[in-house]
Amino acid sequence: MTEYFTEDASVAAVNDRMAVGINPRVREVMTCLVKNLHAFVKEARITQEEWEFAIRFLTETGKICSDERQEFILLSDTLGVSMLVDAINNRREEGATENTVLGPFHVADAPRREMGDCITLDGKGESCVFEGKVVDLNGVPVEGASIDVWSDNAEGYYDVQQPGVQPRWNNRGIFTTGADGSYRFVGIKPVSYPIPDDGPVGKMLNQLGRHPYRPAHMHYIVTALGFQKVVTHTFVGDDRYLSSDAVFGVKATLIAPYEWIGDNRAIWRSSFDFVLNPV
Repeated sequence: MTEYFTEDASVAAVNDRMAVGINPRVREVMTCLVKNLHAFVKEARITQEEWEFAIRFLTETGKICSDERQEFILLSDTLGVSMLVDAINNRREEGATENTVLGPFHVADAPRREMGDCITLDGKGESCVFEGKVVDLNGVPVEGASIDVWSDNAEGYYDVQQPGVQPRWNNRGIFTTGADGSYRFVGIKPVSYPIPDDGPVGKMLNQLGRHPYRPAHMHYIVTALGFQKVVTHTFVGDDRYLSSDAVFGVKATLIAPYEWIGDNRAIWRSSFDFVLNPV
């Protein structure tokens, strides 16, 4: 057992202090954390001043967190960690719809709506029909699938960001598929928007020469008995930020077509089928 801390033996000095009989998963995770954190400090040759700056950065990140804002999640998102954790924990068979980040604006228990209903309550934006099917890996329709949907409004804000300005449940709804597995609702063609960039994470992005924008997208959570839950977006295919999403949420399979139709109820149509992976 290492008794004294040295630069060369720093990892062993810390990890050997863990007691016998602790939770095995805690031991595994903390051993890996210490090993990689010490390797980072050594490889980057972190100075005392840089480490003090890092501690101040984390302190300021914590100070800006509130019930309405989680700056640490934003930090995780912008460093690609949220997407990496999601990818590791949601590996699926080829052809199944891929996951992406949940985002901070989901609200539980949105109103259940009838197929074909309009979820846009503020009357703003370019109307769009969203339609498609929920199927299994063999293309068989999934009956009784729940589709929870939400998006920003035409100005790039979610209803929870503008209480008293937007109607409650604006651009939200839950739909249930019938025997043919199809879904259809009317919303708006989403618009791109910036993540909050007035805090430490925004300053970090600025220092890195990165913008804070997310490409336009519609959120979905699709659940059905016997299948893995899908938490995903569909992205507007011609959005300028597709290749530089601030939180790395875009996957090629999630880019959806938007077709101009200009009928009496909507001027856009976006079709997308969700393929569910069995549990």
